[in-house]
Amino acid sequence: MKHLRKKKMNINDAAYIAGLFDGEGSLQYKKGWEKKKKHTGEGYRKTHAWRINMEIAMTDESVIRWVLETLKVGSVVKRNVKGLNKAGQKYKTQWRWRCTFRDALYVCKLLWPYAQVKLHKIEQIIDHYEPRAQELGDNIVDLETEREIRKVWPFK
Repeated sequence: MKHLRKKKMNINDAAYIAGLFDGEGSLQYKKGWEKKKKHTGEGYRKTHAWRINMEIAMTDESVIRWVLETLKVGSVVKRNVKGLNKAGQKYKTQWRWRCTFRDALYVCKLLWPYAQVKLHKIEQIIDHYEPRAQELGDNIVDLETEREIRKVWPFK
């Protein structure tokens, strides 16, 4: 999948996806106990593992497919919600784009300059994988530099 990531993303697409994610997305960054199969023999073992994922859920399939095509990571799943809403009608089909672990890091680094609402969680994921990135000044956009670029950007 890394060979697909070499292309630079359009700044407008990144900003749009960041806004979409701020409004419709969710981010999970936590450590908890998980039950996993044993490597040898039968039974299960408990392990303390990180759960890192990001997701956008909505009823507009075309937008979710566009996010997948643009980011080139993650997966799209269809979710049919059972039951009826308050008006007594069936719920609309929900579409979800989702990515986990290193793919989530890749997406977080793309969305970081434009995120507002989910900025803290995005920074937690970046810091988890690249704790020294801020010190070294690589792999991530410097916030002060980004603010200067936005001052001279012709579209406001």
